[in-house]
Amino acid sequence: MSRKKIIAGNWKMNIKPSETAALVKGVAEATKDFAGVDIVCCTPAIDIPAAVAAAAGTRVEIGAENAHWEEKGAFTGEISTGMLIDAGAKYVIIGHSERRQYFGETDETVNRRTRAVIASGLTAIVCVGETLEEREAGKLNEVIERQMNVGLKDVTAADCAKLVIAYEPVWAIGTGKTATPDQAQEVHALIRETLAKLVGAETAETVRIQYGGSMKPSNAAELLAKKDIDGGLIGGAALKAEDFAGIIAAAAQA
Repeated sequence: MSRKKIIAGNWKMNIKPSETAALVKGVAEATKDFAGVDIVCCTPAIDIPAAVAAAAGTRVEIGAENAHWEEKGAFTGEISTGMLIDAGAKYVIIGHSERRQYFGETDETVNRRTRAVIASGLTAIVCVGETLEEREAGKLNEVIERQMNVGLKDVTAADCAKLVIAYEPVWAIGTGKTATPDQAQEVHALIRETLAKLVGAETAETVRIQYGGSMKPSNAAELLAKKDIDGGLIGGAALKAEDFAGIIAAAAQA
């Protein structure tokens, strides 16, 4: 089955609202001819209105970096799906390893956020991945299967139309290290097999799985050539329009 490639940038806590328009417009201009790729910029919440305005009339869509499971209430510092929709966002990253490491995110809260995002009509980019210690201890399969089984509990086959999964080997995020294409493909295949047990093999074949561990223009083509790698969740390289466009170009040719 042919799955449309999706390249999403995760800006993290890097770009100010005053800097947002220039980056989004730079990405849009550099990638205007790549019709075969979905292009997403996931920005800090405060940047979303400026990003949406800058992306208007282009192929770039805007996403958020997190969302709460409740629509409103006493949750200081959180942001709801309704707020994101009102601001013009279309995607939400859920369960990034940095949220798990620094902010107490668990597989259970990932599940609550994921179901809320999908129910709202937004698309959830759900992150899974192992640490170096877990990989070296031979726990890779155990970790991925647990994160999938708990994080996607009660997500139905119909829900998968609003689901993207991102595999982020935690040991390769921001370190410059990258899983080899064969290593990445092995885990992407495991993710798809695990998803098939949850929602059925036919549906699992339709879900796009991104690689999220230091993908850059120099290695994107080799990674994206693998059968189960359908795109990238890009960190540092998403902060420079030229680098981000280089990855999108590789996706367009994959």
